[in-house]
Amino acid sequence: MSIILQSTVGGFSAQFMRKLPLVEQAMREHGLDPAEFIISKDYASTATIPIMGPFFFSYSVFFGEENFTVTEPNDMVFLDYFFKRVLAVDDPPELPRRPGLIERFFGWMAQPV
Repeated sequence: MSIILQSTVGGFSAQFMRKLPLVEQAMREHGLDPAEFIISKDYASTATIPIMGPFFFSYSVFFGEENFTVTEPNDMVFLDYFFKRVLAVDDPPELPRRPGLIERFFGWMAQPV
């Protein structure tokens, strides 16, 4: 079964719909069931210029007892963000620590002349 999609603004783009099965496959490979996810798309705010409409959309993702909301300019930017969250590990990778100023100074002073 697929992710449940809801929208109050006319649905999702065709490109989004073509890429969604790839995201669902990645979810299955990471032990997530796409059927447990609901993605809702709404306008992020009212239009500032009435004839143009709003520039951003609010995407809410519901899964189990959890949910989160992000504001993005279009469906593909949101899908890229969501895909990265699916692939993310539980703990952030440990980044190598850059030596501080004092550490670099003492290292420089310890070098032979």
